Amino acid sequence: MIIRPRPFDHPDATKLNDRVQLEYDERYGDGGDITPLDPAMFEPPRGLYLLGYDEAGTPVATGGWRSQDQNEEGYTDGDAEIKRMYVVPEARGRGLSRRILAALEADARAAGRLRMVLETGTKQPEAIALYLSSGYRPCPRFGHYRFDELSRCYAKSLVSLGS
Repeated sequence: MIIRPRPFDHPDATKLNDRVQLEYDERYGDGGDITPLDPAMFEPPRGLYLLGYDEAGTPVATGGWRSQDQNEEGYTDGDAEIKRMYVVPEARGRGLSRRILAALEADARAAGRLRMVLETGTKQPEAIALYLSSGYRPCPRFGHYRFDELSRCYAKSLVSLGS
């Protein structure tokens, strides 16, 4: 997989975002994730959006992070929030999500973010397993779905122990 930074509204990103929204709708039946997102949220240095392409140049994976600071939705100063992590079903099981996740963490750390946070749901057990196996731990709920009983939030420090 070749990972490339792309704008959130790039045609390939839009294609994968449409697919992930369909999957959310299939799993939760509520029309997808309605968290307000703007392409500017993912512009460096306050964010990044990545697309993963297979050998044929087909987009197969996506993920981004956006800066968050303390606010009424439960974020903490220095947070980097993961959004739109997704791998197309036909490319799953190859470690692509781990590669996207590692690249997002490295970029957020380099941008001075202190903690990576994410929200997922109980109907996405494979996502929960990925994050737990990658060092994320449950944290108090935040964000648009913080009052939804199906919501689960996780966090991981981006600060090196030696610094």
